[in-house]
Amino acid sequence: VFQKTQNFTLLQIKCQCAGEENWVDSRTIYVGHREPPPGTEAYIPQRFPDNRIVSSKYTFWNFVPKNLFEQFRRIANFYFLIIFLVQLIIDTPTSPVTSGLPLLFVITVTAIKQGYEDWLRHKADNAMNQCPVHFIQHGKLVRKQSRKLRVGDIVMVKEDETFPCDLIFLSSSRGDGTCFVTTASLDGESSHKTYYAVQDTKAFHNEQEIDALHATIECEQPQPDLYKPLGSENLLLRGATLKNTEKIFGVAIYTGMETKMALNYQAKSQKRSAVEKSMNVFLIVYLCILISKALINTVLKYVWQSEPFRDEPWYNQKTEPERKRNLFLRAFTDFLAFMVLFNYIIPVSMYVTVEMQKFLGSYFLTWDEEMFDEDTGEGPLVNTSDLNEELGQIEYVFTDKTGTLTENNMEFIECCIEGHVYVPHVICNGQVLHDSTGIDMIDSSPGGKELFFRALCLCHTVQVKDDDSVDGLKKSQLSRRSCIYISSSPDEVALVEGIQRYVFELLEVLSFDSVRRRMSVIVKSSTGDIFLFCKGADSSIFPRVKEGKIEQIRSRVERNAVEGLRTLCVAYKKLTAEEYSNAQKLLQNAKLALQDREKKLAEVYEKIERDFILLGATAVEDRLQEKAADTIEALQKAGIKVWVLTGDKMETAAATCYACKLFRRNTQILELTTKKIEEQSLHDVLFDLSKTVLRHNVYILSLNRLSTDMQDYGLIIDGAALSLIMKPRQDGSSGNYRELFLEICRNCSAVLCCRMAPLQKAQIVKLIKLSKEHPITLAIGDGANDVSMILEAHVGIGIIGKEGRQAARNSDYAIPKFKHLKKMLLVHGHFYYVRISELVQYFFYKNVCFIFPQFLYQFFCGFSQQTLYDTAYLTLYNISFTSLPILLYGLMEQHVSADTLKREPSLYRDVAKNALLRWRAFIYWTFLGVFDAVVFFFGAYLLYDNTVVTSNGQMFGNWTFGTLVFTVLVFTVTLKLALDTHYWTWINHFMIWGSLVFYIIFSLLWGGIIWPFLNYQRMYYVFMQMLSSGPAWLGIILLITVSLLPDVLKKVLCRQLWPTATERIQVKIFFIVKLVFCITNL
Repeated sequence: VFQKTQNFTLLQIKCQCAGEENWVDSRTIYVGHREPPPGTEAYIPQRFPDNRIVSSKYTFWNFVPKNLFEQFRRIANFYFLIIFLVQLIIDTPTSPVTSGLPLLFVITVTAIKQGYEDWLRHKADNAMNQCPVHFIQHGKLVRKQSRKLRVGDIVMVKEDETFPCDLIFLSSSRGDGTCFVTTASLDGESSHKTYYAVQDTKAFHNEQEIDALHATIECEQPQPDLYKPLGSENLLLRGATLKNTEKIFGVAIYTGMETKMALNYQAKSQKRSAVEKSMNVFLIVYLCILISKALINTVLKYVWQSEPFRDEPWYNQKTEPERKRNLFLRAFTDFLAFMVLFNYIIPVSMYVTVEMQKFLGSYFLTWDEEMFDEDTGEGPLVNTSDLNEELGQIEYVFTDKTGTLTENNMEFIECCIEGHVYVPHVICNGQVLHDSTGIDMIDSSPGGKELFFRALCLCHTVQVKDDDSVDGLKKSQLSRRSCIYISSSPDEVALVEGIQRYVFELLEVLSFDSVRRRMSVIVKSSTGDIFLFCKGADSSIFPRVKEGKIEQIRSRVERNAVEGLRTLCVAYKKLTAEEYSNAQKLLQNAKLALQDREKKLAEVYEKIERDFILLGATAVEDRLQEKAADTIEALQKAGIKVWVLTGDKMETAAATCYACKLFRRNTQILELTTKKIEEQSLHDVLFDLSKTVLRHNVYILSLNRLSTDMQDYGLIIDGAALSLIMKPRQDGSSGNYRELFLEICRNCSAVLCCRMAPLQKAQIVKLIKLSKEHPITLAIGDGANDVSMILEAHVGIGIIGKEGRQAARNSDYAIPKFKHLKKMLLVHGHFYYVRISELVQYFFYKNVCFIFPQFLYQFFCGFSQQTLYDTAYLTLYNISFTSLPILLYGLMEQHVSADTLKREPSLYRDVAKNALLRWRAFIYWTFLGVFDAVVFFFGAYLLYDNTVVTSNGQMFGNWTFGTLVFTVLVFTVTLKLALDTHYWTWINHFMIWGSLVFYIIFSLLWGGIIWPFLNYQRMYYVFMQMLSSGPAWLGIILLITVSLLPDVLKKVLCRQLWPTATERIQVKIFFIVKLVFCITNL
């Protein structure tokens, strides 16, 4: 809305979005920071943010306190902080260093990792904020950094530059005041959109004219509704790119974190993997065990001291203050001391090892050369390493169709004109392929054919570009033409190719929208005839047609849709001068409407677009991506259910599902669509489908046949039917149809959801995710319309495709092509899960082995809280002696080869549903740790029963006893890991045997040198004295063998009697290798 007051222009641009009934608070912007003349209006200066984008989490000043606060919100870190403080406050059996040093190590490593990741975000922010921007100051063009832009600045943007903030479009280098923009980074659409300059300013073409502008802009406060209609064709959004236009001028209205792009930086919800959840549960179990141990020892201590001669022996009489001390206070202090003594059962270093394993392990994915795409020059990206192991637990894959399963690369297949079918040479996305000369079916006779191709020539939004580079792609390599076609629709580019023989004057454009699903143009020929050509979806064209070969063309359209082709219908009508004049007036009035402009335009379009003569239909093919079918087949063999969620119509989507082997020839298709619901009620349709599926399954089970012989069902549902299912029943009952729908879906091998809005895609994912089985879900897509389901799923994967990078940016992982999903899940996911599962179980196991002898020792030292191990051993056990071998195992272990995992997708089922971290496995590892600890302790105790074991008759003391137990412990847990290792490299050998050598060298140095910084050295010469005893050597070897024997026997028996699919493959590979070796030697 424009109002002139004296020499001052008021530009009221109402950007109110669809769905908002009330005007939100507005802001007044002074263009060029020029204040209004005195007396015009009250001048109220407003404060707006600068143009800095901040995606980082920390600053230099708040990093330490904020990071510490976040780390100590973690229950394990907070627990160890409390233990450390207890050790500082009260007299405990162990030094505060034993808890403080590991905690400091964990906190430091985690802080370095998070600081590095935030530094990368700062770096990206600085690169964006320091981009050069041209703006007008005192009639001249000035260059400054993007972060220094302010609301009200007038900015000049050149072709192929990105808009630095949200701008109101003032003028363009194009004479008609338009510009073309791609918004791929915002909404995923790589097509070119047309924007229009403000009517009163579009004539300003240079810096001096623009700088002379005195105006204010009234607009709403910033709103994040990116995916709703923006409400203004003059608003250019930050992140969009100027195309096919030399330059434009615009005024900044939203800057920095108030731009729509920044407001849509959706904070990703914290996703936690199934392994992390299991770790937390196991941690609680061990915390309960720890408290139980402390309580038992506290009670037994006071039972032991109930005898006076034990409480106060003659050599250790209590002082008077000690006798008067409160009994409950003493008991509580003793309880805390026992908690400190046994706290090592909860491994604080496990968390930092898991963090390092995930962070370093993610590089194996990005380094995979097989997942690098030569065409795009892209490889896989890891946006978060916290979910690596979740890739090995996927049960449902939800995939988009266009651009994900298909190439989003349109190929013109055929056209049907007046019932006759014509097939051209191959034309792909506007490029005539080699050995192709164009379309052969145009003849010189006027009539339907000529009108049909005139419609294709004219009814589109294609722009011609002479440059040989469009969006970074060198088109000249693909085409012999010097000009390039760019359009808001790839279908149009495929159709317009090669037809340039007619000259028309464009009068009006009735733009395409998703509600009408058609577009029209009104043109005037060189003879003065006026035509209206219309092109759109069959459902929007056929009801408006009165003449033509309707049934023949309809039949061909339906056939092409079934074959998976994208179809468009073409129609026209001739207008008289009077009809055109009336239509022009209606359009002009609607365009100038101050309120409900879109609604009034739609009503005018409806009046004009009727009584057509049907000319024909076109068919273009969106080709299936390479190996898409092979990938889906492999995922299904792995026990993963694949659902396709798309906005396409049912016939086209179903044909794609058949082509990619989601549906097979023997698949019985069940339909839950609007058409079905119109014939029957939703209740009846659902119950009929449920009976069909369940009745057949009961019949199969009664025959005791294998599941592989069961009927294969596929379900097709559309968006309207889903809305009804998600809506509660009208009878007021508490239930709804969701459970019944889920029951049908569970019995279907594949599901196709068509005509889905982005929000409905997320609803489907959430519905499955929250079902009673709580399956692990994965969503994959390439466009901004897939972002909602990518964020909703447990794991979100973006395709680095043609619809921009918003899906890739919002995802947890990004891959170049859909085919790479196969290796990502079946190989990398499988390895990640197996490695981290062993890591978690092993950490709990080795800490049970470590601390349970300490518990048993209290029964032999009068519950005096005497430590079994030296302080150095307590501190370094998890940090140095046993940490590196398991970290390397977590990075490199391969129980079977990557090729085998790709060749045998069914092996994925072996680790499905968190199989390696179930309660049975957890209990086994725990009891194995208890058994080994009992062997360590009582084996050494029996060895020490004959106290005089040295050649000189010297007795072993308690520190020698503890060192013997600790030595057996370190060797046993390290050799246990060596027995579990299948994939040996020189690095494994170095780490495993090197850690044992390091322990021996450290013990020799720690006990063999008098260290000046120690007040006392209780370990002096202890280790050497132990090794000088023959029985000690024999005891160490014997105890290690006895400890490892049960686990070895269990593995042998299980492999022989109840082998898993993985173990059978391992045996098969072993025999093949052995056979090849024998043949080679022969």
